[in-house]
Amino acid sequence: MYIFRILSPMLLLLFIFGTYEYAAPAFHHSKANKHIQVQLLGVNDFHGQLDQYQTVFGNKAGGAEYLAAYLKKYRQENKHTLLVHAGDMVGGSPPISSRFQDEPTIEFLNLLNFDVGTPGNHEFDDGVHEMKRLLDGGFHKKTGSFSGSTTPYCSANVIDKQSGTPLLPPYIIKRINGIDIGFIGIVTTETNQFVLPENRKEVEIIDEVKAINDTVKLLKKKEVESIVVLAHVSAKSDWTGTNPHEELVKMAPKIDDEVDVIFGGHSHQYANTVVDDKLIVQSYSYGKAFSQVKLSIDPHTKDIVKKDANIIPTFHHKIKPDQETIQLLTKYKEKIRSYEKLVTGKAPKDITRKKDENGESPLAQMVAQSGLTAMDAEIAFVHHGGIRSTLQKGNITMEDLYTVLPFNHRFVKVTLTGAQIHAVLEQQWTKEKENLLQVIGLTYTKDKNAPAGSRILALKDMHGHELAPDKEYTVVISDYLASGGDGFTAFQQGKLIESGPLIVNALVHYIQWKFPADMVHGR
Repeated sequence: MYIFRILSPMLLLLFIFGTYEYAAPAFHHSKANKHIQVQLLGVNDFHGQLDQYQTVFGNKAGGAEYLAAYLKKYRQENKHTLLVHAGDMVGGSPPISSRFQDEPTIEFLNLLNFDVGTPGNHEFDDGVHEMKRLLDGGFHKKTGSFSGSTTPYCSANVIDKQSGTPLLPPYIIKRINGIDIGFIGIVTTETNQFVLPENRKEVEIIDEVKAINDTVKLLKKKEVESIVVLAHVSAKSDWTGTNPHEELVKMAPKIDDEVDVIFGGHSHQYANTVVDDKLIVQSYSYGKAFSQVKLSIDPHTKDIVKKDANIIPTFHHKIKPDQETIQLLTKYKEKIRSYEKLVTGKAPKDITRKKDENGESPLAQMVAQSGLTAMDAEIAFVHHGGIRSTLQKGNITMEDLYTVLPFNHRFVKVTLTGAQIHAVLEQQWTKEKENLLQVIGLTYTKDKNAPAGSRILALKDMHGHELAPDKEYTVVISDYLASGGDGFTAFQQGKLIESGPLIVNALVHYIQWKFPADMVHGR
């Protein structure tokens, strides 16, 4: 604690976003001078945040035009540079991207000439066919013809069920200054929880570690000694590189030692650490930072002999925005300006998505209530993961609402028995994580320290009556939850009564009633 108090603000920032270095056993200086210096610049979890800005330590950061400026600047400083990403570049996007099937984000990546990428779970949000269309090009009824991505994608653990082989190439080899670097892509098996079954029915997502190790063997046969994994799997560490944890950290000791560097993603956290001699980095999300990995490669053995990393925030005050990217953004902003500025209501104060200790938030309550109103049900459940932003005080526009609810989920009405509802609530504590649902229409007490299966106490309806185990209740949920999304498999026991509107449309109607305002343009 004393160290943090005596550091100046500038030194503290250097400490937080500094270098975590791992070096192989010492080598002679004259040999070191002959090593090939390679730079990898990595991004994860961009989520189409083309025109959205973040705050990092009180400074404005993020936005496509600033991320592009930084990546171009750092690439110019080392001609042996590769741009890579670890997935979720699209999905959960604001209107400037989502209204055009995320094609604008792919155009942005094309503009930067990313060298290698891998899909995250959100690339599958609209199904395998749509993901392949974004990558390979094709026609969509909303947007017309699209040329696709110029970035080569790889993924070793997404298996085409029909062929039994990887849907995408399991690896990509990039040659830089005579050295082959192998890149292996993987996505978290949690994708099975986060993507609707019909959108992943063509594929099977297999164990991440096995897929990596099997692919390493293929690269070794090709005499590739420098191997990097692009893993859409969560990692986290302290700013000093200490206290590494999350799923990717647990996997690291099981991953073949030929792997030198792993780019993480999925959890939107910071990681810059070494686990089992493997450098692991993850640069938050939304383009507010990127990972800079510097490699020294022995040209004779083709091994990486030294590696270190920086997590660099994209502070606006330190760079001028990229003009080429601004032109791209302007094109799409003009296309959606009239629609996104349409005012649907007026919030008397901020309506936050931030959860309290009971897993409730004012915005989630509003979304749940809009579902009850639209579907005429007794109980509503909402998962906070589908709500991506807070509604600010003042006029509420369509842009705001699509930013809050960027996924094309819709409400459905099902029947569940009291026992099945109890089972749903017990699943708020699976895999050692607490994932509390927003609930309207019932009350309960909980003891989260009790044994699994007995944490829910005194489950009652809004009239104060205990839920009868065998009685059926009408429940409104998203189609995502109905399919077992977020690990709530007990919802799959529900009997479908009817399919309702898109959640964002239900919220529009509710806001027009709850917070009426003239349907005018502008703020």
